[in-house]
Amino acid sequence: MKWVTRSHVHVDRVACPWLIKRFVDSEAEFIFVPAARVGETAAERGATPFDSPGVELGHHGGDCSFQTIVKVYGLTDPALGILAGIVGCADTGRLADHPVAAGLEALAVGYSLRFPDDAENLAKQFEVYDSLYAWCRLQTASAR
Repeated sequence: MKWVTRSHVHVDRVACPWLIKRFVDSEAEFIFVPAARVGETAAERGATPFDSPGVELGHHGGDCSFQTIVKVYGLTDPALGILAGIVGCADTGRLADHPVAAGLEALAVGYSLRFPDDAENLAKQFEVYDSLYAWCRLQTASAR
């Protein structure tokens, strides 16, 4: 399946492809376009738009797109719940609301500077999200 979002990825536009690839659509293909072309590209290419204004898989209320995708796809893994909170805080500027959020934002900025190509940035940052998810799983195991 094809998925489309705005170019120049940052926290949510890296976290969402990671989430989609790992938990929703292992064969996902991501397309990055200027914000004004997301809707048009989705229609032309039969792609599902995400993290773009006005789309179903976007920001709603206080939720970032990652949190919306977790809800829409009924993902109930407690570790994903922790990760969704971290991503939400990092993506919406509420860095003080979770002790890991500022670190995730800093990593996103650093990766964007080092890897301005969106596909390359995703490829590099998926390791960050794999590791952060592993840490979240540890947190849920410790809580039992």
